[in-house]
Amino acid sequence: MNTQAHLPTRNGLDLVMMTKTVEALQNDPALAQFEFRASNQWVNGGENRSTIRGFFGAGTEDDSRTEDFTFTNGEPPVLLGNNEGANPVEFLLHALAGCVTTTTVLHAAARGINIRKLSTRLSGNINLEGLLALNDEAQVGYESIRIVMDIDADCSDEELDDLLNFAKDHSPVCNTVCRPVPVMLERA
Repeated sequence: MNTQAHLPTRNGLDLVMMTKTVEALQNDPALAQFEFRASNQWVNGGENRSTIRGFFGAGTEDDSRTEDFTFTNGEPPVLLGNNEGANPVEFLLHALAGCVTTTTVLHAAARGINIRKLSTRLSGNINLEGLLALNDEAQVGYESIRIVMDIDADCSDEELDDLLNFAKDHSPVCNTVCRPVPVMLERA
């Protein structure tokens, strides 16, 4: 008999494991401290590759990943590249979409809300004069990012609005983008 089929889930998340995780963090807040890592190697021009594998979390070094995740960063020809991959600011949109989506799904499950469908579209506006130091008034990086979420869930519009506001406020990537975060750049 397959016991997996009988585990209580909501939105694809194991509710028993979610409860145990929350209880473990409430009992030992130090378990909530994580360190994620990435390494990057320049290839040529605007092409470079990031590799992600290990991280520290829940009080230990994680060894659940047996292979690296590799992501190629590139640029379109108009930005002197050859479309080797999405460019880093596009990866930022990917990270933001993924984090807001996962945060929404997680907190919907915790609130007893079943999601039937969820998709997002993101767009961001950048003035390259900032990157190229052509205009001291131009902001470096995104001037604004818009997330449009299409969600169908078994709750009222008011509950859905509350969930989405909560998810925006509790998404780690969204919060990293929305507030100043110290970044140190140093030589090896």
